[in-house]
Amino acid sequence: AVSAQLQSGVEEVSASAAAFAALKADGSVVAWGPEGWGGDCSSVQDKLRDGVTRVCATDRAFAALKLDGSVVTWGHPVWGADSSAVETELRQGVQHIYHTASAFAALKSDGSVVAWGDPLEGG
Repeated sequence: AVSAQLQSGVEEVSASAAAFAALKADGSVVAWGPEGWGGDCSSVQDKLRDGVTRVCATDRAFAALKLDGSVVTWGHPVWGADSSAVETELRQGVQHIYHTASAFAALKSDGSVVAWGDPLEGG
């Protein structure tokens, strides 16, 4: 289904434990694999059409950093896809994203860190 989108322009591929996300030269993202492992990004696809600069993964979720300093997440909620508790902090100013097996941390331009995901793994 996504093979046509992967024929050219792919700059980087990130992997969860069972899915992939390809970052393309135009700043878009293509994901594939089981939904519960981050292979289905249809719920946030409109935010992944352009402007993405980096994608990283936990075992079952992905986070995309955008040019405007915002973050988009998808995959399994417990493994970091549910960033709703820190949504306002992830709207701008994020410089880098780090991850554990089931949590993400965002380093912001003001020197603060915002974490989400499984609290037992740093979220």
